[in-house]
Amino acid sequence: MAKINIVLLEPEIPQNTGNISRTCAATGASLHLIEPLGFTITDAKLKRAGLDYWQYLDIHYYKNIEDFYEKNPDGQYFYFSTKAPRAYTEVEYPDNCYLFFGKETKGLPEELLEKNLDRCVRIPMLQSLRSLNLSNSAAIAVYEVLRQKNFEGLCEFGKYGE
Repeated sequence: MAKINIVLLEPEIPQNTGNISRTCAATGASLHLIEPLGFTITDAKLKRAGLDYWQYLDIHYYKNIEDFYEKNPDGQYFYFSTKAPRAYTEVEYPDNCYLFFGKETKGLPEELLEKNLDRCVRIPMLQSLRSLNLSNSAAIAVYEVLRQKNFEGLCEFGKYGE
């Protein structure tokens, strides 16, 4: 099964992180949270969005982005941004990839994007809108990696009614 890592840099809204944690649990992806967080892990909104999936979640916490890179030095990182030059579907994602997302109000820092321009990708959308919801973007990204790996390791269901 492909190893997928979702990295949230300074997430602000507990419901988004809760929804992303549920996606991670359902797909076997790991969740990496880089502080500061805009909520506490005990936040009821976070837990409610993640429902009863917390026991299935592989979650990691970091004090800052330097701490993250120090503990994951060999990662294949991909940075999601509305400012990226190419679409997320134009990339072949390796096993053990790290899909980076920024905070809801600002996205990823410009400096980080500029240093990693060759690894920046976007989810196409209408130009007149600012961005998609963070949890929706993370789900789109995870399922693209899974699609490229033929959904390896995920159960398949028969036709409706079988």
